[in-house]
Amino acid sequence: MKLFLPKQHGAWAMLIIPFWLGVIEGGFMWKHIPFFIGWLLLYLATYPMLLLFKRKKLQYYTKWTLVYMIPALILLLIPLLERPSIIYFGLLMIPFFMINAYFTSKNQDRAFMNDISAIFAFSVAGLASSYLGHGVMNIETLVFTFLTSVLFFVGCTFYVKSMIREKKNIQFKWISWIYHFLLVAVWFGVGYWMVAIALIPSLLRAVTFYGRSFSPKQIGIYEIINSAIFFIIMAIQILILK
Repeated sequence: MKLFLPKQHGAWAMLIIPFWLGVIEGGFMWKHIPFFIGWLLLYLATYPMLLLFKRKKLQYYTKWTLVYMIPALILLLIPLLERPSIIYFGLLMIPFFMINAYFTSKNQDRAFMNDISAIFAFSVAGLASSYLGHGVMNIETLVFTFLTSVLFFVGCTFYVKSMIREKKNIQFKWISWIYHFLLVAVWFGVGYWMVAIALIPSLLRAVTFYGRSFSPKQIGIYEIINSAIFFIIMAIQILILK
């Protein structure tokens, strides 16, 4: 049986980076492993679940929703039993899921606000994984796990759209460039120079790659490299602060 997998390859970085930054910030425990697998399966389940809102191939999408959702819920019981209050993070994701469902029902999957909603939902997972580790929510978790992930992936959204769907939109190009520049400048300005350094590759690729005829595959490969650099430097920043 061929697996039914999401086509949004960029979502894999959003699935992995916030979660494991949260693990680093909150401290690793073995329950993070079933938590992450459950989180992965939950993501895989939400893809066909969202497609149900298109009102096509309902039986097919329902089948794949259940294939992924049932083991996901079983695995997510493990962190839930460890810290029952972690369920609040799941509830926090629901409004973002509803926004995604709305755009899917309107066949506007590539809408900018749809992407932003997904980014927030994925970044909440970083808060949950950190909370599982030490059972508290502090400013370091909010800033270096949640906020930095949101800002980084919003920049990725700007960049990818400027290379594909909005590549002829000069105004969008400048929005992307200014956004990336301000990110680096602000983090340097508030004294967190390692965060700024983690975001410099994003700024450089947004400016230097613009207008080049890269294929979607090439764009994806460069984004994997950029995401890996961001994750490594942010992990070092979090460990230093600990």
